[in-house]
Amino acid sequence: MGSKCSVGLDFGTNSVRAIIVDAADGSEVATAVSDYKRGEAGVITDPSNPHVARQHPADYLECMVECMAEALAMAREAPGFSAEGIIGIGVDTTGSTPIPVNAEGTPLALTEAFTGNPNALAWLWKDHSSMAEAEKITALAKEHRPHYLQKCGGTYSSEWFFSKIWHCLNVAPDVFAAAESWVEFCDWIPAVLIGDTRPGNVKRGVCAAGHKAMYCEEWGGLPDAEFLGLLDAKMGALRPRLYERAYPSDVKAGALCAEWAGKLGLPEGIPVAVGAFDAHYGGVASGVAPGTLVKIIGTSTCDIAVAEKTGEPLTIPGVCGIVDGSVIPNMYGIEAGQSAVGDIFNWFVSHICLGEASTHAELTEEAAKLKPGQSGLLALDWNNGNRTILVDARLTGLLLGQTLHTTRAEIYRALIEATAFGALTIQNRMAEYGVPINRIVTCGGIAEKNPLFMQIYADVTGTRLEVSRSAQTCALGAAIFGAVVARKAAGGYDTTQEAQAAMTGVKDEAYEPNPAAQKTYRELYKLYRRLHDAFGVAGTTDVLADVMKGLLDIKNENGKI
Repeated sequence: MGSKCSVGLDFGTNSVRAIIVDAADGSEVATAVSDYKRGEAGVITDPSNPHVARQHPADYLECMVECMAEALAMAREAPGFSAEGIIGIGVDTTGSTPIPVNAEGTPLALTEAFTGNPNALAWLWKDHSSMAEAEKITALAKEHRPHYLQKCGGTYSSEWFFSKIWHCLNVAPDVFAAAESWVEFCDWIPAVLIGDTRPGNVKRGVCAAGHKAMYCEEWGGLPDAEFLGLLDAKMGALRPRLYERAYPSDVKAGALCAEWAGKLGLPEGIPVAVGAFDAHYGGVASGVAPGTLVKIIGTSTCDIAVAEKTGEPLTIPGVCGIVDGSVIPNMYGIEAGQSAVGDIFNWFVSHICLGEASTHAELTEEAAKLKPGQSGLLALDWNNGNRTILVDARLTGLLLGQTLHTTRAEIYRALIEATAFGALTIQNRMAEYGVPINRIVTCGGIAEKNPLFMQIYADVTGTRLEVSRSAQTCALGAAIFGAVVARKAAGGYDTTQEAQAAMTGVKDEAYEPNPAAQKTYRELYKLYRRLHDAFGVAGTTDVLADVMKGLLDIKNENGKI
């Protein structure tokens, strides 16, 4: 182990993870997890409204202390480790998870006046209670500021910053009135660590600002007060109390203050990086680069790519976010994804097959014996709506081609193939607008545990698939930026790319496209795109009368009728 280490603090939906890595090569020295204590697995809900999802900021602070203590205890067992050798700290969180704060930057939920008030809590990323506000923001932007939607796929989301704040104004005006400002979770934690949470002093990350708050330097930062005033005059009046500038994560938010150095058991003065979202850091830790797409695969997927800044500003219709510096500084960060992947398989196993976790393995084994196209089935992967490229939460799933002989395993494979076709659609859209992908690096449980899934994705996309070396990519990404803000003179790195080259890698096993399977999937994908456009794109006039027979033709060619 080298003498210099960096720390990554990864705040997920249900827990906090602290990781300590060797800054020389990214190898893990210690890791620990602390689960949030409040609510259900850390999420505070409302029985009367299934769209509400909040968190208590006290969980963030208490669990950060707990898991850091455990990680340090483990690290001290490693030869040569010393807390004095920790050179930097990085932080990633969920998002958009905005927090209403007072003039000192204290979350209102931690003040006596708002104890027990759910609207004074952190508004978790998956809180969808502001759907009506999001639709109105989209409509007003299309009419008055269409360029505001160019970087976020053309639709503003209920998961994002301004829709949540506006909803708070509508349902809890007392909370809105008491809030001096709102601070993203990923910006608040670094501010806590450096000992200055006053809203005007907090260095806001461009990742959260650009992907969730319509921030872009091309139009002067955040949406202007006049536009926000179209939502509500009080929203316009809030604009000066937000922020004017946002920063990439290679910028230092500040230095670890004495109070939090004592609480965490770390030396005072360690540089702390500007924060960002977990998936974007996962992309960095998996080696994202021009031409390399990172797929973070779980219940849903998040796709992270980057592009060089050349020529005209980058625009890709239907992609969730294009933000300068949100992933790697001085490059466009691109975020896309699918609303359900693992969730679709879990739905089929649990609700349709009435199976258990072991059923996944059984169906995978049976599905692996099938050839591409052999089942005669084709599905649309919209069981939880379409995130990219249609950006439509009201779309639903579809299964076509089943007969009285269709088996569970055939359907299971068709669902995997459908998600792969959705992934290819995203990849093709990026290439269409000047961001070609020639390599895919994956991370997440499915990527590590399901070879059939990975091979199908390689065959459908026609792209080599690799698996990130680290199983803790988000936390490692945070630690990478901890090493970057430390700079080379302190044992870190002067650029993100230098840190990636030293601290990241992939596993030996990779998945190469099978030419025969590719040929069949090309034919199936043509039919998929016809269904995709017919059901998902307004105004499409394609007559689908030949699609079922086309599936039968492909089925015949692959040895089963």
